[in-house]
Amino acid sequence: MKNRRFGRTGWEVSEIGYGMWGMASWSNSDDDESLRSLQAAVDRGCNFFDTAYAYGNGRSENFLGQIVRSNAGKRLYTASKIPPKDLKWPATADSTLMQSYPPDHVEEYVHRSLENAGLEQLDLMQFHTWNDEWMRDDRWFYRIDDMRSQKLINAIGISINRWEPWNGVRAVRSGQIDAVQVIYNIFDQNPEDELFPACREMDVAVIARVPFDEGTLTGTLTKDSKWPEGDWRNTYFVPENLIPSVERADAVKKTLEEWNRERSMNITMPELALRFILGNEDVSTIIPGMRKLSHVDANIAASDAGPLPPELQEKMKGFRWVRKPAPWSQ
Repeated sequence: MKNRRFGRTGWEVSEIGYGMWGMASWSNSDDDESLRSLQAAVDRGCNFFDTAYAYGNGRSENFLGQIVRSNAGKRLYTASKIPPKDLKWPATADSTLMQSYPPDHVEEYVHRSLENAGLEQLDLMQFHTWNDEWMRDDRWFYRIDDMRSQKLINAIGISINRWEPWNGVRAVRSGQIDAVQVIYNIFDQNPEDELFPACREMDVAVIARVPFDEGTLTGTLTKDSKWPEGDWRNTYFVPENLIPSVERADAVKKTLEEWNRERSMNITMPELALRFILGNEDVSTIIPGMRKLSHVDANIAASDAGPLPPELQEKMKGFRWVRKPAPWSQ
């Protein structure tokens, strides 16, 4: 596992981190297997773990605390997120700071997350939704900065709404945040336009989430894919999303198969997705979900392999897909 510098914090974090949403909110998750997978990731050099209060109302944060305590001799970086008070994902364009993150709510959920994890401090606390218009109201920053002064957290971050990478540039340029979490993958390359240059200029860390486009870039979904009742993916992969996503993923798969055949290689779709992101030096860490031991082995192997060959990287740039937020794209 290779490490990368996490912006101006100076932390050396694993370039493949661990996204902990799936183990608390997706179907077919097994708690014992989740904990084994977490430990396997630590053993393989993963040291950055991203969770949120909303992932099982603290359940995932509890897993995070368990794995930190089980590895007391290792430096593991912990990140969580404050849920919006109005429980709206994503933040709407007309939402106000006081509707989403009033100062008392911010303080309450920092303490809740610490209690769930059983830790005295979290390295990174992020706002789980974001609207750059909130930069007009400093109250969000003063309260969370006070939490940092009390050494309850080390750094401050935001998680940018799906397909709105521009809606965070103002926060980055303010100099008040240390990290940005954004969707970035073969399809969603828009952060390269404005957000990444701003992060580079301000030395703000970039956490790339959804590297597999919620599963389409693993190459395993079909136009008929379905999930058990209550699984979040049923509301996300409505036909108007699932069908074009699978069609585009099939086109990526065809290109990859031709590449592998011509060069006698065996790059897999998940490996392709991760190594494409590793080809961008602006990214500090990628946080794929890893609910199973096989996921851990495959994802961490991508770091060992390194970025894609330049020619294949360039081919993948041709699959850029500019999407606009929709009611189902929370």
